[in-house]
Amino acid sequence: MGKKVSVAVIKRLPRYYRYLSDLLKVDIKRISSKELSKKMGITASQIRQDLNCFGGFGQQGYGYNIESLYNEIGKILGLDRRFTTIIIGAGNMGNALANYGNFKKRGYDMIGIFDIAQERIGKNINGITIMHMDKLDDFIKENHVDIAILTIPSKNVSEVAEKVTELGVKGIWNFSPQDLHLSSDAIVENVHLSDGLMVLGYRIKEKDLQDEFESI
Repeated sequence: MGKKVSVAVIKRLPRYYRYLSDLLKVDIKRISSKELSKKMGITASQIRQDLNCFGGFGQQGYGYNIESLYNEIGKILGLDRRFTTIIIGAGNMGNALANYGNFKKRGYDMIGIFDIAQERIGKNINGITIMHMDKLDDFIKENHVDIAILTIPSKNVSEVAEKVTELGVKGIWNFSPQDLHLSSDAIVENVHLSDGLMVLGYRIKEKDLQDEFESI
């Protein structure tokens, strides 16, 4: 890639990947940007612009070869390699993430889970034994860890994130309510699950108001 690709484009790539996967499952071989736009709710022009950021993949008059495009987007997203991953925080969210089977399918190998609560230490989640945080340093030093998933309280998240990145962790997937901004060059993806619910609530409220207006 010769130019910097916007975050908005990058965040759409997993959607393309999912839709193309669905098309492959029903044995569709090719699709035009117009047809894809109808399925995804994105304009055909936007699709072409997004894919052109990576060199484009379509042929005029033919469209996109679905399998080829699916594989290329997978490579762009790093799905042609595997990432070792740990979870810090074995509460409800950490437990749910550890049991999510699609991580492994997408190339993310869970190799460790850590917590400070004594009642959780030694318990098993999806084949992995929960370890105490005092073992974290040695574990990261002894194992190549690419990503740390943080499902811990806001008051601890900055300290823990700085610590693991200093030990060589390359990326943080942060589920705490606090946005992380690290001094290191590690990559941070902040996730706020409630944001999506609030947007949904807004849209329901707007629809109710519109329905009420139309019924007058």
